[in-house]
Amino acid sequence: MSAPGGDPGPRAAGDERIGQAAVGLPGAVRIREVGPRDGFQNEPETIPTDRKIELINALARTGLRRLEVTSFVRAEVIPQLADAGAVLAGIDVPEQVSVSVLIPNERGLEHALALYEQAAQPPAAAAAKEQAGRASADRPLFDEINVFLSASETHNRKNVNRTIAESLAGVTAVLGSARAAGLRCEGVIATSFGCPYEGHVPPERVLEIAARLRDAGAQEVGFGDTTGMANPQQVREFFAAARSSLGPEVELTAHFHNTRGQGLANVLAALEAGVESFESSFGELGGCPVPAGATGNIATEDLVSMLHEMGVRTGIDLPALLACSRRVQEILGRALHSHTLLAGPIDWR
Repeated sequence: MSAPGGDPGPRAAGDERIGQAAVGLPGAVRIREVGPRDGFQNEPETIPTDRKIELINALARTGLRRLEVTSFVRAEVIPQLADAGAVLAGIDVPEQVSVSVLIPNERGLEHALALYEQAAQPPAAAAAKEQAGRASADRPLFDEINVFLSASETHNRKNVNRTIAESLAGVTAVLGSARAAGLRCEGVIATSFGCPYEGHVPPERVLEIAARLRDAGAQEVGFGDTTGMANPQQVREFFAAARSSLGPEVELTAHFHNTRGQGLANVLAALEAGVESFESSFGELGGCPVPAGATGNIATEDLVSMLHEMGVRTGIDLPALLACSRRVQEILGRALHSHTLLAGPIDWR
């Protein structure tokens, strides 16, 4: 597998039209597709396991280099992701694509590592190699784990029924064990730009939590605009401060929601602040289930379309990505509302 923080890969269809990004913007960015986890967990019905596998396999062939595919949360909490083990065992993801899973707590990590180690045993590895056409026979079950907590006490209580201090203690233990197992680690901080219950969230508090995650072993820290409260000026100032505070070795990732229509404007502000890593969801699936109605990840196809028009490379084949969004529409039996899915890519003829 290529290094998760490396080049997004060769040019794909749609990102070759403009040769150079504007001065001051990154020439290329990395995108983690979170729809198979963040999107599917928010659907009212459970998507069948074989359909999840189909969609993940298709996404893995669009040029995306990072996929968050499931979570090891308790089935009674999020029944939509109760098939985590079956999904991981069934997907066929090329080696150069990094597969990540969300880990809610130490028990979740124990479950994940048990499957990870079992899949690495010679009998299981040999069986995988015997499956004709498998691109991923020699790859591990997953490559990265993500942990999360909120920067707001109220949101953290409502989301995971813990204080921030309790969550930090838990994720610190998870990060240590995951690093010891050779896994790359990301720590995600929800409500980094504002909380629907508390309002303003002090940036100093967010950066203090980020430093704790870094010190515990997170190589990447993601900052989530959980209910779409961020604005571009705030984003630009925040990421400049984050880079200064956390140092050059930590990868900074932006995770925006489009709840109030400002998601892509916030992406541009983050780019201007030097951010080169983003998370998004195909079809604009998912969002935050707490509080009710706070949905709206930015759509991966909208993000890719904008970046390509600006000359920023992603390595992603936009038509192939749109085919995935159209397919998930068919599976869900309802229309999705990402702009590029509705209007189509720009045709400059």
